[in-house]
Amino acid sequence: MDWLSLPPLTSLRAFAALSETGSTVAAGVQLNVSHAAISQQVRTLESHMGVRLVDRTGRQLLLTAEGRELAEALKLGFGAIARTVDALTGADADRPLQVSTTPSFAAHWLMPRLTEFQQAHPGIDLMIDPTPQIVRLEPGGLDIAIRYGTGDWAGLDAHPLFRSPIIAVAAPELVADREVSDPADLTGLPWLQEFGTNESSDWLRRRGVTRDREGGLTQVPGNLLLDGLRNGYGVAVTVHEWVRQDIEAGRLLELFRDDGTAGYHIVTRPGVLRPPAKAFAAWLRGQAATMRALSSVGADRGH
Repeated sequence: MDWLSLPPLTSLRAFAALSETGSTVAAGVQLNVSHAAISQQVRTLESHMGVRLVDRTGRQLLLTAEGRELAEALKLGFGAIARTVDALTGADADRPLQVSTTPSFAAHWLMPRLTEFQQAHPGIDLMIDPTPQIVRLEPGGLDIAIRYGTGDWAGLDAHPLFRSPIIAVAAPELVADREVSDPADLTGLPWLQEFGTNESSDWLRRRGVTRDREGGLTQVPGNLLLDGLRNGYGVAVTVHEWVRQDIEAGRLLELFRDDGTAGYHIVTRPGVLRPPAKAFAAWLRGQAATMRALSSVGADRGH
């Protein structure tokens, strides 16, 4: 990026204040300068860019289309700078710890264990954002994301939490009278899928199944997917760990399995974590270690 070609910072700040407040007087108060200085800086900015940013034909100052576009960029840019400064100086130490994860992970793994963290760290306020969308990790925003995959997310640090294969699963009564030897045999059945994802479609496509599902597809929130499976409402592709106990109890049947290196990871931006985030990441790893130990004991007893 050619920083030397950017307009003067003072003119950018003046325009950002004008776009935020809607008047030169209010912008001047915000920056502790006169309204005339704001007007001059905005004109300097327009001259530098060769673009009209403010429509001055009416009584009110209105931003042009180009002005609105620049205002949005400045809002993002100055906001990111402010958040980064707060993070580096410790000014954001008291803000809540923000964690993003999928609804399924939140419902089936995180929430049942969360009381232990809260008891151990009563001074840490948490904000859990259960969403199937991949959310950007930015300074002053999300501290930790818990994502499923192989851990190769560019520009981010990923630490393995636990592995769990992806499986296709259904209630026994749903497939009782059907020959299921190939994924294509499932297209005649109804399907369930976590809202906001393409898990089942992608899973079928990777196995060469491109024809439409004759039984239809119902998308539900991740925390309701398991109930739908148990009630025989459809086939679903999900993480084995979420349905392991149901399979062991005979409530669900594992139809197909994808063994591999994929699993859940603690994902953060590179650099030193805030103390609350560091404590939460350590707690997550401890919980995962306990889960693996219990699973190992259960496997040994099974033999």
